[in-house]
Amino acid sequence: MSDVVSVWPRTAPLADLVRARPDNPYRRRFIADDAARAAVAKALGLVALERLEADMSVHGWFDGVAIDGRWRARVVQICGVSLEPFATDLEGEFTVRAVPSGSPHAPDPDAEIVIDLEADDPPDVLDGEFVDLGGYVVEHLALEIDPFPRKPDAVFVPPEAPVERSPFAVLRSLKPNDAPE
Repeated sequence: MSDVVSVWPRTAPLADLVRARPDNPYRRRFIADDAARAAVAKALGLVALERLEADMSVHGWFDGVAIDGRWRARVVQICGVSLEPFATDLEGEFTVRAVPSGSPHAPDPDAEIVIDLEADDPPDVLDGEFVDLGGYVVEHLALEIDPFPRKPDAVFVPPEAPVERSPFAVLRSLKPNDAPE
């Protein structure tokens, strides 16, 4: 994961998470405080992040973990039309699988990449002994933010055509309307 997603670290030891079973998963609820929301807003280029909360459910998957997350956020952005700040409520769900480095279930970095839109994503390869659950929430929030925000009632009004400014335009304005050309 990139540096952007590490701005709200909510980590758990991989060894503890691997032992959780699908019928008895590791469950956590995270609610970002003021400092965390400010850090996430800055990292994602938002005016503000008024709310960020997530419910996570994690259980073992082979030698790694399966993470099911559900998140809610209220982001404040600048309207691209009116240049006014406005708030938008966002929410999402995700499922991610992650395995430790060196796992036989990790994708082969030298293999040819085959894109199948119907297939599950390959598992993430973890760096170290911890899983950053908050990082996955921020990553999925970033994917849902509108890169071209527009306030719902904003209307684009094109600017007036520029007035011709030249010496000939000044002379043309002095010429009577009924004069032959």
